[in-house]
Formats: sequence, structure tokens, C-alpha cells
Amino acid sequence: MGYMNGVPGGGLAKGLAVTLKTMTKRAHTHQYPDVEPDLPPRSRGVIALLEENCTVCMLCARECPDWCIYIDSHKEEVVVPGAARPRQRNMLDRFAIDFSLCMYCGICIEACPFDALYWSPEFEYSEYDIRDLLHEKERLGEWMPTVPAPPAHDPNGEPAKEETSAAKKAAPPTPPAPSI
Repeated sequence: MGYMNGVPGGGLAKGLAVTLKTMTKRAHTHQYPDVEPDLPPRSRGVIALLEENCTVCMLCARECPDWCIYIDSHKEEVVVPGAARPRQRNMLDRFAIDFSLCMYCGICIEACPFDALYWSPEFEYSEYDIRDLLHEKERLGEWMPTVPAPPAHDPNGEPAKEETSAAKKAAPPTPPAPSI
């Protein structure tokens, strides 16, 4: 019935008070095309591809909830010296992301075990035609220079597992304790 704290119309009065308070403040407009925005350090813009790291494992395409990643490949034989027979390797022919379908969730980046996909802060890639939002591997690779370096490791935190295993391999073996 419009009662709030026992006063009829109290909710309406509070809402109008917020409106009046906001109306008296000056608007702050960002002049975007003329002044570049100050983005947060790890902001998400577009997905960049480091093609040489892609092994065509298809995990990113399988995990994508929107099915907006298209991958084609072929197998090539690689002759390894000293091996009994040649090995086969998947070669990437096509890697495309349809940004008209993508919801920028980042699951593909997290699913990639070979660090082939990265977030780039680049956000100016609008198109006049929606069909032009299908970006092939060449265009995705162009955004790799804009990918920021990962944040520095916290010196008070635990060492990375790679550092720990490298330190174990580099340390000389400890001699067995003498038995008594």
C-alpha cells in the first residue's frame, strides 16, 4: 500500500530525494573518440591468438558455450632422426572466432593448455556489417603485440611449480645418511 516505516509514501519520497540529488550534480562525459579511455590494467577487449603455440587440440572450440570458434587442420608427417617411423603432427589451417556470437567469457583462454589464446585490451574493432566480425587467424594474430605482460610474481607468495621443479633438478643430490 505504499507504507514504508509507517509513513505513507515514504518510499516515493526517498526515491524522489535520490533523483533530486542526482539532478543537481554536474554530468561527467568522457570525450571518447578524441580522448582515449584510461582502461584498467588487465581489461578484456578481444581474444588474440599466438598461432605457433596452437597444437589444434580443439579444447577451446569444445569448451566454448557459444560455439563461435572454428578450427580446421591437416596432418603432416614429421621425420624425427633416430626414430623408427615418422610421426604425425596437426597443422593449423584455419582458426576463426565469430565475435558476433562470442560472449567474452574467457573459457577458451582458460581451457587452452598451450597458452595460444590471450586477452588483449584492444576494443576498437567494430564493423559496419555483422559478417565482418568473423576474424581469421591472421587478424587474431595482429592483436598479440597489444597483450600486456603478466603481472609480476608476488615475492611473498608460493613459488611457481615450474620454479620449484627447476630448482629440484638443479640442486645436487644429497648423499644418504650414514647408518649406525
